[in-house]
Amino acid sequence: MNVRSCNLIGLAALAVLWKFSAPAQSLPAAAAHPPALPRRSSIILIVADGLGYGDLSCYGQRQFQTPNLDKLAAEGVRFTNYFAGATNPVAAWAALMLGRETGSRGQRMAPELTVAQILQRAGYHTGLIGEWNLGDEHSPNAPWKKGFDEFAGYLNAEDAENFYADYLFRYAPYVTFDGTNRQFNAFIGREMLYGNTGGRRGEFLPSLLTKAALNFMKNNQPDWFNHYRPFFLVLNYKIPGNGLGQVPTDAPYSEEPWPQAERNRAAMIARLDNYVGQIRGQLDKLGMTNNVAIFFTSDTPARKSGGMDPAFFHSNISTNDLRVPMILFWPGHVPAGLVSGFRWSAWDFLPTAAEIGFAKTPPETTGPSILSADAQELSP
Repeated sequence: MNVRSCNLIGLAALAVLWKFSAPAQSLPAAAAHPPALPRRSSIILIVADGLGYGDLSCYGQRQFQTPNLDKLAAEGVRFTNYFAGATNPVAAWAALMLGRETGSRGQRMAPELTVAQILQRAGYHTGLIGEWNLGDEHSPNAPWKKGFDEFAGYLNAEDAENFYADYLFRYAPYVTFDGTNRQFNAFIGREMLYGNTGGRRGEFLPSLLTKAALNFMKNNQPDWFNHYRPFFLVLNYKIPGNGLGQVPTDAPYSEEPWPQAERNRAAMIARLDNYVGQIRGQLDKLGMTNNVAIFFTSDTPARKSGGMDPAFFHSNISTNDLRVPMILFWPGHVPAGLVSGFRWSAWDFLPTAAEIGFAKTPPETTGPSILSADAQELSP
């Protein structure tokens, strides 16, 4: 594991992040010759910010294409009745993490268990990349206190919305060496991005966070050395979001006869689609083409901002509707190419992930697993 570095190249290397592997959960002893347990699937949750139901071509948008997300949908299940947890991003994110309707509770989540804690206790190695926004480093709701073994991103929305921030907040275990006590300690704090200091735009943060995700998958792929321990990775983007003017370029839509805000939004969504393609490509390189479940969704519906009209790109949902995209890719477990009208929402994700991980769902959750026998719409 690379130790902490203070230069830009070293920090890019620190985006490699996370070679530490926690010991896998030992399974209880059983009777002689028990049936073999299947290897649990790793789980990846990709969350966009303010991505509208009509922003993706697989959901009916026709002015530009999102080929990687279309491919994910074609090889998995595209849900047409999935609803975000709230219009407020903090409450919506809390609903995803806690598995229940949270209203406007926001950061008042301790001591409730998060989906990361549930999977961590079941033997998963867990990582969060991107925005947390449910508690700072001094609170009981810091991500490393709520089930994430590793974290790289931002603890509040204001910093996360700056796509050229001059720092990245990190929690990484066992990376700094204490010479006095001769032991490795966790690093908790800010890593400077010197290419972005002084107002420079050296590193577009969503791209850096994607690199961190690729390295997390590489460093934590289930293998013989970690006893085929699965991982749970959450990649919580702040795009397309409100910072449309921060996109590095409006290409490939520079010549489209659209308002500038719409060109910027389309370019931002194209980047998001490319990041999903990179994640799929990394899984292919690692040979993780089957035993992984990928969820792709948005925290909230599209919002008007910066002169952008959410209805411009064929939004076929009313502005007060919480419906957002949700795609589930899980080869061999859900049918490929299915368009499902099954109605579910953000608080159903936790029990669904728990079922994938053979973990027990806490009684506080209000949603059922969509993989239950009642979810008949998941059958072809």
